[in-house]
Amino acid sequence: MADLESGGGSLRDDLAALDDRVVPFTVPDLDVRGRVVRLGPSLDTILERHDYPEAVSRVLGEAAALTVLLGTALKFEGRFQLQTKSDGAISMMVVDFNAPDSYRAVAHIDEVKLTDAVAAGALSTGELLGEGHLAMTVDQGSATTRYQGVVALTRQSLEEAAHQYFRQSEQIPSRIRLGVGSIVTGEGRRWRAGGLLVQFMPHSVDRLRAADIHPGDAPEGHEILANPDPDGISDDAWAEARSLVETVEDHELLDPLLESERLLYRLFHERGARVFEPVLVHEACRCSRERVLGMLRGFSSEDRQAMLADDGTLGVTCEFCSRRYSFAASEVEEGLATEG
Repeated sequence: MADLESGGGSLRDDLAALDDRVVPFTVPDLDVRGRVVRLGPSLDTILERHDYPEAVSRVLGEAAALTVLLGTALKFEGRFQLQTKSDGAISMMVVDFNAPDSYRAVAHIDEVKLTDAVAAGALSTGELLGEGHLAMTVDQGSATTRYQGVVALTRQSLEEAAHQYFRQSEQIPSRIRLGVGSIVTGEGRRWRAGGLLVQFMPHSVDRLRAADIHPGDAPEGHEILANPDPDGISDDAWAEARSLVETVEDHELLDPLLESERLLYRLFHERGARVFEPVLVHEACRCSRERVLGMLRGFSSEDRQAMLADDGTLGVTCEFCSRRYSFAASEVEEGLATEG
């Protein structure tokens, strides 16, 4: 843990050290804590791999930043997943965070609706998602019950949808800012995303009573935190913290020369922010030859026959990482015979 100071940052000598990291922090004077995420090469790898249209890449980048912000709060080995299903040009998004430090993401597109949206200039996040639902799931493994919260998507931004989710979850006041964009380097255009999460966690009994904060219903062991209507919290400290967060602009979340610690100093230097060791994150898929083989063996014999290519093999492409797996039919069937 370190107190933020006003000196220059040595990390500017190594831009790679500024990206793909989550910086936890607290501001004791305001009874708030939070995290800042900056995604660079990991996000660019995912978006470049899929070659999504620009508008779709921007929305999936927002979803990735939000997922990493929340997923890094997990205090156990497990998985946090954000998923949307809706009637818009982006019909589905899935972002998986595998604790403690890896994530993957994919989007499904309705090409006709996307063409219409581009022609109409209807390219905001809410317009591209349309109406449907957003689900956030915590999976601690087979030994425990999964926890899932669902909110309606009604053409709002992901920030607004997340706040709606927080209001009906743990009842801890929180604010999120998300930003996605790209920069041009000597190697071409590179995608970036940033996010800031701030949560009001009063310690004094009087402040807890005044804020009327409910402990919530999420399972023990994780910190997917919530936000009742922030204007309903009668606390000057939270009002100050919330107003500071709302001043953060996209370029501050995306600037490759502005490390997260400096951003926090800009916001909270008068109150004394403290930062903790960053969590380094990377993109990684959970697929493997063994997992895919197990999936194929779960299909019926008739379904496997229908999947056979002309050369007698079964092929599967991972929709997250585009890795191609090919199996001889005998490999699948022999495994079934052995298991039997």
